[in-house]
Amino acid sequence: MESLPRLTERVLRIIGRMIPLADASRRPTRTPFVTASVVALNILGFLWELGAQDAAIVRWAVVPAQVSHGVHLETVLTSMFLHGGFMHILGNMLFLWAFAPAIEDAMGHGRFLAFYLLGGIAATVAQVAISPASTVPNLGASGAIAAVMGAFLVTYPKDEIKVVYFFGWFYHVGYMPAFLLVGLWLGTQVLSQVGALVAVDQGGVAYMAHLGGAIFGMLTGHLFEEREPRGAEVGG
Repeated sequence: MESLPRLTERVLRIIGRMIPLADASRRPTRTPFVTASVVALNILGFLWELGAQDAAIVRWAVVPAQVSHGVHLETVLTSMFLHGGFMHILGNMLFLWAFAPAIEDAMGHGRFLAFYLLGGIAATVAQVAISPASTVPNLGASGAIAAVMGAFLVTYPKDEIKVVYFFGWFYHVGYMPAFLLVGLWLGTQVLSQVGALVAVDQGGVAYMAHLGGAIFGMLTGHLFEEREPRGAEVGG
């Protein structure tokens, strides 16, 4: 039987070869203005980072030890629009664009914006709660995006997600049910967080933030949605 770290690494490798592109089962009836604006703000934040000093970037990132003592609480919001590198922001924005338009359509622009920001805050609270003394800066939109994915999992579990699978230099475009794709991703976050708790070095990816965001989305997403369902099913 494989050890937990090796199993987690193997699953993460498989997930890492898949990039979601869009919801192939649903055509939103509203233009995703908020989603597009969030993407634009993240790009602007990343462009600012390219010319900023490391100390300036850390100042606007979440440092759990500071937040747990009530210092620099504004970073709970600002950190959601900063990233640790090109691949970090690219991956996050692809995931956001794949899942967010349908959820924005179901909630409406204003409610979706509130949900997105609260999801990011919930993700940060979860990360700070599990490591309140950590001085490792946390930044990125993945906690808020996890909330969107959690809401998607509950609202549209059977939707087919268009996915690109990479096999070395080759790729294949296919489809995967949302419940399977998001479920696999969520499972890796649970395994990774368990591995982080037993490891000596807990730096790196903020898995608890991902879990906190996803749980927030699954539990509260329906509260933000409008009573009448929106979005036309493709081919339906």
